[in-house]
Amino acid sequence: MNMTKNRFFWVAALVSLVLDQLTKRWVVQNFDLNETWPLWKGVFHFTYVRNPGAAFSLFSQDGSWLRWLSLGVSIVLIALALFGPKLPAWDQLGYGFILGGALGNGIDRFLLNYVVDFLDFRLIRFPVFNVADTFINIGIACLFIAAFRKHEPPKNRP
Repeated sequence: MNMTKNRFFWVAALVSLVLDQLTKRWVVQNFDLNETWPLWKGVFHFTYVRNPGAAFSLFSQDGSWLRWLSLGVSIVLIALALFGPKLPAWDQLGYGFILGGALGNGIDRFLLNYVVDFLDFRLIRFPVFNVADTFINIGIACLFIAAFRKHEPPKNRP
């Protein structure tokens, strides 16, 4: 197993997982449940909520199956990085950020039976989310960039 083959993948996964878990720990230690701190009143707050469902509280009635989905996605992505080909840099970053986010929310689901959410954009009435969700979306954006870069016409060289 060559873990250096896709090193950007591992760095992205580790950075996103660590940032997610550190920010969630900070929120749990410093906020009461449903407490909010306005950083920009009416626009952006830190609000501690517990989400038993998926993103945006979907499936909040019985989201227990989501822990297994997080685990499955994580295993597939780790296997891809370990046993698959050397990936282009944008693919490595995309899959790495998605892995870090899936692991971060998966850890919450397995240990707590809910996900700690706290990023609260009130200006657009967006559901409260967390750093893991952010990194999953950054990962998806990286994969879009990777897909468009693969379809760029070749540059003519003299």
